Amino acid sequence: MGLYVSPISNESLKNLCEQVGKNDHINPEDFSRYHVKRGLRNSDGTGVMAGLTKICSVEGYYISDGERIPKEGRLVYRGIDINDIIENCVKEDRFGYEEAAWLLIFGSLPTLEQLKKFREILAQCRELPEDFNEDMIMKAPSPDIMNKLARSVMALYSYDENPDDTSIENVLRQCIQLIAQIPTIMTYAYQVKRRHYLHKSMYLHPINKEHSTAEFILNSLRADRKFTHEEAMLLDTCLIAHMEHGGGNNSTFSTRVLTSSGTDTYSAIAAGIGSLKGPKHGGANKKVAQMVACMKDEIKDLTNEDEIAAFIERVIRKETGDGSGLIYGMGHAVYTLSDPRAKILRERARKFSVGTPFEEEFIALSLIEKLTPEVFEKIKGTKKKMCANVDLYSGLVYKMLGIPDDLFTPMFTVARVAGWSAHRLEELTSGKRIIRPAYKSVCLPGEYIPIAQRTCETCKGDKEYVPTEQRD
Repeated sequence: MGLYVSPISNESLKNLCEQVGKNDHINPEDFSRYHVKRGLRNSDGTGVMAGLTKICSVEGYYISDGERIPKEGRLVYRGIDINDIIENCVKEDRFGYEEAAWLLIFGSLPTLEQLKKFREILAQCRELPEDFNEDMIMKAPSPDIMNKLARSVMALYSYDENPDDTSIENVLRQCIQLIAQIPTIMTYAYQVKRRHYLHKSMYLHPINKEHSTAEFILNSLRADRKFTHEEAMLLDTCLIAHMEHGGGNNSTFSTRVLTSSGTDTYSAIAAGIGSLKGPKHGGANKKVAQMVACMKDEIKDLTNEDEIAAFIERVIRKETGDGSGLIYGMGHAVYTLSDPRAKILRERARKFSVGTPFEEEFIALSLIEKLTPEVFEKIKGTKKKMCANVDLYSGLVYKMLGIPDDLFTPMFTVARVAGWSAHRLEELTSGKRIIRPAYKSVCLPGEYIPIAQRTCETCKGDKEYVPTEQRD
C-alpha cells in the first residue's frame, strides 16, 4: 500500500501556518477576564459539574470550607469498590472482566447463570463479519493500532442491518457486540502491522469460545498460543482496572457528547477511541515506556536514587525526554494521595517481577513514584500533592505479559469500551439534551473587502485582541 504524498509544499504550509497563528491567537488574560473555565476546570482544579451518573465514582479529595483536601483515592463501580471486585475474583480464582462489564452496563452484580449466559453471548459475538478482516484490516494496514480500531469500528456501521436505531434494545446489542469484537480487531490489526510494517510473520489463530477476554487476547498474540493461568489472571486484573473511570474523563465525555447528539453507536465509540489515543489521556502509558527507554540510555544503575532523581530533574527542566517537561505516569486530575488502580498494578508488578529481568525496571518505576514529588518541589517550589497514576505501572505489566508497546493504549481501549457503553446507555436514558457548552467570541469587527482590493496587509487579521471596553 503506497502512502499518500501531499501536493502542498512545505513553503506553502509555512506561510499558511503563519496566517493561522495570527488569526487564532487569543490573549491569555481574556480567559480570566471572561471567567472561562479552560478545560472545563474550575479555578481550584476541580472539574465543572456537567452531569450526573450512577455508573462510577472517582474520589481523590474532598472539599472543606471551599478548599480541596487530599485523601486516598477510591474507584467505585456501581457502588462497589474496585478492590473488592478484584480481590474476590482473585480469591475465587476466576476471571472478572465479564462480571465487571455486566455490573457497569446493567447496574448490579450478575448471578452465576446470568454471568454464564453473558460470557456465552460475548464468545458468540467475538467473530467479525464475513470478509471484514480481509477488506477492512488487511487491505489497509495502519502503523498505529488505535487509528485502525477507530476506522474498523466506524466500518462496522456498514455491516449492521439497523445501525442508526438509538433505542436502548438496539444500542445494547451494538455495545455488547463491540465489547466482544474490539479485542478481535486489535489482535488482527497488530498481526497485519507485524507483516506490513515490521516485516515479521503474521498469525491468525482460530477463536476458542471457551476463553475469557483475557485468555482470548493472550491466545491471539502468541505464536505458540501458550500462556499460564496466572498470566491470564494478571491481564484480567488490568482490564478491570482500566474499564471505567467516571463520566468526566476525556474519552467517556467525548462518547457522551456524541451520544447526546443522537448519533449512532459506532460514531460515539470511535470518538472515545480517538480521544483515548491522545498522550494526555490513554496514550500516556506508551509515553511512560518511552520515558523508561530514555532513562535506560542515560542511567547506569536503575536502582540508584541519586541517578533517578537527576534524570527526573533533567526531564522537568526539559533537558531530556520528549521535551514536554512531563514525568509520565505521575499526577492526576482527581487523585491526590493515591490512584487505587496504580496501587493494584504496582502490587501485581512487584510480585511478578521478583527474580525476573523486569525487577530492575520495577525498582526504577518505584523510585520515580517516590522521588518525583520531591524533585518537583525542589524545581517548582510547590508542595502540590502528586501520586503515581495507572499509567506508571501498566506498561511494565504488559511487558511482563509479552504484550508489545504498540498495544499498550489499544489494551486500554479493549477494557474501556465497557465503560463507554454503559455511559452511552445512561446518556440515552437520562441525558435527554444535547451537550453544548458556550464559547465567547473575541473577534474584532471587520468589513467585507472586495477581492480586487485585498492585499496581504488587509488579510493579516488581529495581532492582539483588545477587549470591547478598552477600545477607543
